[in-house]
Amino acid sequence: MSKTNGYWKVRLALGTIGRILMIGVDKAARDCAAAEEKTLRGILNYAKDSHWGKTHNFSHILSATSSEELFKRWQENVPPTEYEDLAPFIERHKQGEANVLFPGKPMMYATTSGTTKEPKWIPITKKYYKNVYSKISKIWLYSAFKYRPQVFDDAGTSIVGKVVEDYAPDGTLCGSVSGIVRRDLPKFIKAIYAEHDDVYTISDHRARYYSIVRMGLERDIRILVTPNPSTIIELQHSVNDLFEDYVTDIEKGTLSKNMNIEEDIRANISAALKPNPARAAELRVLKEKHGTLLPKHYWPNLQVLSTWKCGNTYVYIDKLKDAFPADMFHQEFGFFSTECCPGKVLDQGKATTLFTHMNYLEFVPEEELSLPRNQQTFYRSSQLEKGRRYAMFVTTYAGLYRYNMNDLVEVTGFYGTLPNIEMVQKINGIISMTGEKLHERQFMEAVQTAQKETGLELAFFVGFADLSTSSYQFYYEFADQGVTQKQAEDFTAIVDERIKEMNFEYKAKRDSFRIKPPLTHLLQPEAFEIFKERCVLQGARDAQFKLNRLMQDEKRHTMFKELVRK
Repeated sequence: MSKTNGYWKVRLALGTIGRILMIGVDKAARDCAAAEEKTLRGILNYAKDSHWGKTHNFSHILSATSSEELFKRWQENVPPTEYEDLAPFIERHKQGEANVLFPGKPMMYATTSGTTKEPKWIPITKKYYKNVYSKISKIWLYSAFKYRPQVFDDAGTSIVGKVVEDYAPDGTLCGSVSGIVRRDLPKFIKAIYAEHDDVYTISDHRARYYSIVRMGLERDIRILVTPNPSTIIELQHSVNDLFEDYVTDIEKGTLSKNMNIEEDIRANISAALKPNPARAAELRVLKEKHGTLLPKHYWPNLQVLSTWKCGNTYVYIDKLKDAFPADMFHQEFGFFSTECCPGKVLDQGKATTLFTHMNYLEFVPEEELSLPRNQQTFYRSSQLEKGRRYAMFVTTYAGLYRYNMNDLVEVTGFYGTLPNIEMVQKINGIISMTGEKLHERQFMEAVQTAQKETGLELAFFVGFADLSTSSYQFYYEFADQGVTQKQAEDFTAIVDERIKEMNFEYKAKRDSFRIKPPLTHLLQPEAFEIFKERCVLQGARDAQFKLNRLMQDEKRHTMFKELVRK
């Protein structure tokens, strides 16, 4: 899209829509407590006649005449939930039943990895999609335009999830929320994107990714969007490793036959491609001049890069240093998960402002996480303190009620009275270097499978996520100290494949090399006992000593590195 062919439409629309939506945010910012009470009452009223609403006394909760009584009744009648608590009710929706968790049926489901082989099916209602996801995406676009007015002077590209991944038994679509949001952008905004809509329906990950990069590489990209910064590392490698394929396709107006693309989709995409020998020649000159190409070479006018920058992503951010134009705005993508989008980044920092007029949120202090659930204190958004860390529980218009996100967040400040939060890490046995959400339980089951298949018995094992290498490192103490490094690596290969079977997000990250193959280490005899003794000497309580089998803990990882068999 050129400046004379629609740019003014994007500027006018985003300016108008963005300012209108920010009125709602600013109203909530003036009184966070009032906004969260109104939201909770709205959710209760919306779902009071559903099976869940009747079972949990939503009408009784609603009849409270004060805010404090409302919140008190809410916590008394609705227990905190995990996915497993909601799964039977979601299954009833999947089978076609209406009015179970909320009025009617979901408009779609989004999947995310769970503690078992089966993924979580997260319902998305029309109300939640329209009033939260759709509005927040427009606020995000408005913020990009606000800080870089030239961001829509030319093309953009987004690397989001597949639109259709599966269907529920009753025929309801299951797909990526980010893919659906991008699909449903207004036509005049979608027109700025370099990639054809159909690329997000390609089944093969490698082919889908190649197609996105092939179309983006041809254009003067001004905005690049992908939540995971690890994807940018993948992009850089792909451009250089497959340079001739990309340039040949651009030159001839083709889409590589080496890519596994469904014929009907290939036909639709190919019809929109045209030979562009001038751009191909330009890319060849850049390659000759720089050797290894970086985004700043082929996209020198890039205005905005939008990715996650907080939590574990700092390692990938460090790897992107000097890869982009110096004056580019690197925008924090903000807290966005399959289950909930609790707000958006409103400035040029890293913190997500909580939109309490869209979701009802509760928080348990970090120091209370080891207590039984009935002894934990649940705070509202309006009660949070700067500098403290909390576990977040969400209640939405999509059937999640006091749902444990398993995320540890830190309050870094406030937008008016609305808390600003930053993601710290996943909690409760879940590790996520780049969105894979690998559960300790999955790792342990994979190890058990490997023992059965190989006949090799373990005396002890432990695994660590290593951000510096983008890989998992597995440490084994075999009962038979004669086990060789090769045997141990074969053992790890089974563990790796079993985890892929149980966790589709881990598989996607491994297949795309965003997570490298796991590394194998053999431990000396009695490694755990030696480790425990050292911890006790450092002050750990012997009787209460616990060790997770899967961790992201640099201090403990270093201690196990010292116990590797020489």
